[in-house]
Amino acid sequence: MTTPIVAIVGRANVGKSTLFNKLTNSRSAIVNDTPGVTRDRMYGAAELGNRPVLIVDTGGVDVDTTNKIELQVVEQAMWAREEADCVIVVVDNQTGLSGQDREMISQVRKSGKPFFLAVNKVDSPSQHFVLPEFSKLGLENTFPVSAEHGPGLYELIEAVSEALPEIEEESGFDEDDIRIAVIGKPNVGKSSLINKLLNSERCIVSDIPGTTRDAIDTTLEWNGRRFILVDTAGIRRKGKTRMILDKFSMVMALKALDRCDVAVLVLDAMEPVSDQDATIAGYALDRGKGCLVLGNKWDLARDKEVLFKDFEDTVSHKLKFLEFAPVLTVSAISGMRIDKILPQVEKVYEEYSRSITTSSLNECFERAIQKNPMTSYRGKFMKLYYAAQVKKRPPTFKCFMNYPDGIHFSYRRYLINSLRKTFGFVGTPVRLILAGKRKGVDV
Repeated sequence: MTTPIVAIVGRANVGKSTLFNKLTNSRSAIVNDTPGVTRDRMYGAAELGNRPVLIVDTGGVDVDTTNKIELQVVEQAMWAREEADCVIVVVDNQTGLSGQDREMISQVRKSGKPFFLAVNKVDSPSQHFVLPEFSKLGLENTFPVSAEHGPGLYELIEAVSEALPEIEEESGFDEDDIRIAVIGKPNVGKSSLINKLLNSERCIVSDIPGTTRDAIDTTLEWNGRRFILVDTAGIRRKGKTRMILDKFSMVMALKALDRCDVAVLVLDAMEPVSDQDATIAGYALDRGKGCLVLGNKWDLARDKEVLFKDFEDTVSHKLKFLEFAPVLTVSAISGMRIDKILPQVEKVYEEYSRSITTSSLNECFERAIQKNPMTSYRGKFMKLYYAAQVKKRPPTFKCFMNYPDGIHFSYRRYLINSLRKTFGFVGTPVRLILAGKRKGVDV
């Protein structure tokens, strides 16, 4: 299922970021304690009317205060028009309606999608009125708000939540289908890679409806199995929006990641791994997806053996949190090793879907604890009673212990590594839940 996207647009200094922080109830959009995972401050999870949504702040673009409409502002509205499910246009009640505001509203209006005008900085009872110029726009969904202090936000949130699309039931998929999201920053060759896969003579290609209103999933039948390129229409689309801000590509990646089994992260093998690469990779990890790392443009490498070791070391250092993911170098232009991608994805998916028997699992943990015993907790002996797999995709295990709070994160990592050493789990994250147990009851 895809989380609905609510985009906040508007010119500079109207209070978009303040509204964003208020809606997400945080001053940092997404945080994570996984080492090496960087975060862009423009995304945030929120609940509007008890519905999970992704809030996108399109701030950060400087706009000249002239009569000429800056191209960047228009492009933000165009992006929101194409990708968001709902748009909040923020304007400043204290400075009044500008030409930029009018152009922004015009661009969003053309989408036909629900949008709301948040007239911000209506901060006190004496100021609790909307300037006549905003009222004259004739927009039904106009809300006077104070993003900083809170008045008016409840009414805005209620209206937005009611306008969000219902999540549709999935159709046309089988249990054994493998859903792939091809992700990565702009200009690394995602579109070329997808097109190369689709043009393979060994593949049968068709389009089927996805779970979102505007997604078209592309299917490939290979070696008797069906692979689904999730939401590739959104990834491959060109020309509709010239996205000058690289961060918008992350939203597209998030939409695809919500609905995939395996994330194929495409890197430019001729360039250093960037913070943005790490951010996108971190989203795949956060969502518990199987991962395959592709170094594209390998046809440009001269000394391929030496460079592969350098590339692998760079990936290992910058994407340390994805050390379980296989690394493959390819060329979407020449077709080099393109035929290795789907077999590798299939292997990752099998590991992603693995089930381990309870007896085998407990034997693994018993050996690990004997080799490296748990330390005491507040002077008391710690004991692991038993463990069981509670979920697959990704493999998730629950350990029942007497003092789960006494397990240091490094020992948790040691237990996960023991699982990997015993069972493999190549290409998939492994999750470990520590739970207490008293008299046969979880606490």
